[in-house]
Parts: sequence; C-alpha cells; structure tokens
Amino acid sequence: MATTATQDMDVPYHVSANGIQHPTSLFINGEAKLHEPSHKRSDKGAFFRWRPSYHLMAPHGWMNDPCAPGYDPSTGLYHVAFQWNPKGNDWDEGIAWGHSESRDLVSWKTAKMTCLTPDTHYDRCGVFTGCFRPTGINGETDGTLSYIYTSVNKLPIHHTLTYTEGSESLSLATSTDGGRSWEKFPDNPILMAPPSDIEVTGWRDPFVAPWPSLSAALGHKADEYMYGIISGGIVNKTPTTFIYSILAKDLSKWEYLGPLMTVGLNHKLSRWSGDLGVNWEVSNFMTLSDQDGVSRDILVVGAEGGLPVHVPKASGENQALTGGDFTRAPLWMMGQLRGINRDGRLVPEMQYEFGGVLDFGCFYAANSFWDPVSKERILWGWITEDDLPNKLRHHQNWSGLLSLPRIVRLKSVHHVKNARVSNLKSITSVETELDEHGTYTVRTLETMPDKRLESLRIGARKLELHLSPVKMDASLAGSNVLSEYLDIRTLHWELECSFTVGKSCNSVGIVIGHSVDFQTRTVLSFCPEDETFTILRPEIALGDPAIDNKPEVAPHTLFTMVNPVTGQAEEEPLQIRAWFDQSVLEVFICGRTAISTRIYPQEDRCFGIKAFAEISDVESSSTILQKLEAWDGLRTKIEVA
Repeated sequence: MATTATQDMDVPYHVSANGIQHPTSLFINGEAKLHEPSHKRSDKGAFFRWRPSYHLMAPHGWMNDPCAPGYDPSTGLYHVAFQWNPKGNDWDEGIAWGHSESRDLVSWKTAKMTCLTPDTHYDRCGVFTGCFRPTGINGETDGTLSYIYTSVNKLPIHHTLTYTEGSESLSLATSTDGGRSWEKFPDNPILMAPPSDIEVTGWRDPFVAPWPSLSAALGHKADEYMYGIISGGIVNKTPTTFIYSILAKDLSKWEYLGPLMTVGLNHKLSRWSGDLGVNWEVSNFMTLSDQDGVSRDILVVGAEGGLPVHVPKASGENQALTGGDFTRAPLWMMGQLRGINRDGRLVPEMQYEFGGVLDFGCFYAANSFWDPVSKERILWGWITEDDLPNKLRHHQNWSGLLSLPRIVRLKSVHHVKNARVSNLKSITSVETELDEHGTYTVRTLETMPDKRLESLRIGARKLELHLSPVKMDASLAGSNVLSEYLDIRTLHWELECSFTVGKSCNSVGIVIGHSVDFQTRTVLSFCPEDETFTILRPEIALGDPAIDNKPEVAPHTLFTMVNPVTGQAEEEPLQIRAWFDQSVLEVFICGRTAISTRIYPQEDRCFGIKAFAEISDVESSSTILQKLEAWDGLRTKIEVA
C-alpha cells in the first residue's frame, strides 16, 4: 500500500469531497475521433479532459495500488483490484478496493461498487494492498477465489513515524461467485501484528505464491508449502520483506521464518540500480527463466525513503528532485536464495547481487501474477497524478490509473563485448558472465507491454515512413527534422521506431508535436555519451501552481555484440516503443528501460511525430533511422457496471 497521499505531503491527510457530483456508471469507449489540425480542444468537461481511454481506472475518485491480480481458470477471467476512495479525490482513511475483470487484458468490465470495504473493527481504517489466489482457503479448486490483504485499524502509518503496534493485521476474504461478491473470513485477522521481537517501519501488502526454489533451499517438498511475504523494514537497520511459510492447503496458517533480505539503509550501488530506501511496500517474489533455460530468483519492491537525487538543469547546474517518485521507486533485484541455520533452525535468506529500476517515471507499487495462459509473469503498476496541482486534480474528480499490463522476463544477451561508454562491470543492473570467446553473456530484467495489447490496433490508422533507411544529418534546431513525419491526429496511439546510432551522434530520438508548429512538444532523446535517455515534457501554463513538467531521466546504454564466427562487432540498435493515451505516456527502450510519465495537453490531438538526430560530424555520420511507424486511434471497451 503506497501511503503517500498527494504530491504535497508524505503522510496521508484528509481532504473533504469537493462538491463535484460523482458518476456511478460510465461507459468509456477508447475510439478516438479524428480532428482537423486547426481545431482547439472542445469543452468535454474536466472529468474527460485528460482521462485515458484504454488504461484501467476507477470509475471516479482517487485510486492507487493495483491489488490481487490473477487468473481464474474456472471462468477464464482475469481479475485485478485497486485501492479506491469512491467518496473523494484524495487518499483518505477508509480506503477500499475496486475490482475489474477481463478475458483478454485489453477490454475490461469494472464494478461501480467497491468489492472490499473497511466495515469491521480490524479494518475500519482501510483495506490496504493484497494478493489473489485462484483457490479457496483450504486449497479448494471448485471456483472459490481468495484475497489476502492488510487490514488497518489505526492511522496514520508511515515509515517516518513511530509504528503503532496492531495498526496493521493480515486478513482473508473469499468469493464463490466468480469475484462478484466477497465474504471476509470469520477468523480474521489471521495474523494480528508483526513479529514481536522486531521494531518495524511497516508491515503490509502480503504476496503469496509457491516458490519452488525456496522449497528446495529449505528441503521442503515443492507442493507442501507456499510462501508469503509482508513488506516493511526494521528501524535503523534495513528495509526488508518478512517471509512466512504457509501450508499449501490452509491459507490461514502462517509461520514466521525471518526477514528475507538485509541490505542496510539507502543501499545504492549506482545510478543504474536505484536507492533501496528504508522501507519496502508491495513486494513480489518470482523465479524467471531466460531463453536458454537459465533461472534467477527476483524480488520486486516499492522502495520508500530514498535520498534526493540530482539531474542537470539546462544551465549546467544541478537541481535536487526531492518529492514524489524521487523518494520512492519501483525496484527489482536478483540474488542468491539459500537456507541458513539461525538458532538451530533452517531459514531463508536472499543475498542481494544486482538490480535495477522497474520504471524511472511516475510508476509505483508494482503487483504481479503468473499467467497460466500466456506462460508469462504479468505485472501492473500505479501511475500517479502527482504532477497535477491539487486545484486541477480535484476539479477533474479522478486521480491515478493502472499502467498497461506488462510482461517481465529474464533476458540474456550473448557475445557482448562492451557497453557504449561504461565498463560492463560498472553497470549494476546487469549480470555478466564470461564466455569461451572472451565476450560476455549479459543478463537483466526485460519488461514490455503484453503482446495481446496489439488488439488495440484494430481499426486504428497504420502510419509509417515509406522510405529506405534514412541517414540522419539534421538537428532538432532545424526547421524540419525529416521531410516526412507521421501524421498523428489523436491522443491515443502506439509508436515503434529504431535507430542505428553512429559514433558522432550527440543525441537521437523523436519529437511529439502538441501544436501545429511543434513549438509545444515532447522530446524523447538518447544521449550516447552520457548513456542517458530523457523525456523533455512541454511547458503547459495551466493553474497556479503550474503543472510539474520536470524532465524524466533514466540511464541507458547500448551493447556491442561480436559474431563468434566472423569476429565482426556490431552495436545493437536503439529501439523505442511508446504508448500514449490522452495524458499518460509509457516508453520502453530496448526492453531494458521503462519510463512512464504524464503529459496534460491543451489540444485535443497530437500533430505528428518526427525523428531527429544531433550530429557533431555530419560527413562521417552513420546514424540511421531504420523504422518509424505508429498506430493512431487505439481503442478498446471499458464498461462500468
């Protein structure tokens, strides 16, 4: 459960309802209308002005963490819940769960009423984040579904405050009608409090699943136990997840094993890996295998309490980024999982080895499940509304959304000779293994939107440059980057492009026009020398204070691979994929770097996408645009009923 309420405060606080009428039923169709270039935004009302159409959202009001994603084999339905305040547009005491279901992860039916509400003495202050099991509490496979969640009866809760014993407990709920209604377990809470001998910074957001590699490390039979982790930290020592063993046939029986990891406070290997903070939220464990069958154990966490970071200003000075997504981050880490003897008892320990940032933008509280249909790990995150001033945010009567469903995989790149600039060993978000050719196998986490989202393209306009590969020899400062560009006309599109990046290239990327003359624009730019990918967002002067449009910045490099037969070395292309939906932009670079951000346009359409490159030596430039194509007018159906 992410406990930051707004961009203005770290500790949740109450903001009363602002008097706007709350719709109780909506039908949202992602079909985008085409507009003439001269048209200004029509008055559709504040509610719809920046509301995405093919992302999953609450019907109205405040929403945050994705909760309990999963698949029900008895009905063929996917389920995902979310933290929801249907009574107002701020995080507030009494947070509940909303619920959506889908057959394809693309079109959704969202319930207009909450599915779990804070209506008992043990969860009177809120139903915090949790997880899903496609069985009954005792392992029944008769169509019964189970939720495991954090029940809260005291607030406030925050890692900067002294923890109140008993404020958070662990509870269960079940459904016997396919997730339409839920009944709380009569013996709730099943765990009353954190371990009594530890002073914690937090204890919430359970995640439960089988973990065969942990069973092997502890000498358990693979089907005898499942494992549960509850996120938090130990005061003045480390963030961690507290791990429990659970009888596979009884979700109510949890046995505490210990803290899974000890990394210290604000552990940060480099800019590639992120700050592990002082408290963790919404942790997930998983074992992923690459295309060669090599497996690694992975922990995904929401890290709170990161130290301020700095990014360069245009003037060359540095500015501190101290709020919102810069003091909390969605991180992943790979490590060695083993059983160790502690006080005469075999308990698990995961040793941190390397890790990275799941998304460098306004994405947080990632929650995942193993999809038995696609045989992939599927993950959602909360995309925040922190960049929008409260006055504008309250007026639109909704805040936040879920990201597109993403696949996470273990990715191995073979025969790697070097990175663009950095020494391979200094890039702490990858594992390097020397091969017999003197090159390296590089392993890291890959994340991309689920392939089933391609169905959003049905009925969209396919756009592409009808050119052979184009040598880039223009700069962004020129009057036109290329003589041809993609004629984007809506606010709902998908983009794919790739570049060969020459040695004399200073920067390369794309420009998204938000005005006819492209003076209002978003720039997606890769700087090879700095190994940095940046999203420069447009200055939009609306409201007082103004919308926060600071740049989004992420480290990224390109690998050079050597053909083991010919000995020829070739650098991988820069591949950019992006999805834009009314006010949210999700960008993926080479499958290894993700950045989500918010852009609040003044027009009711985009005006095109151009490619650019800034070259220091035009004559020797080998920067080439290999592909630029888009699908304009993405659409789906999201029904609220």
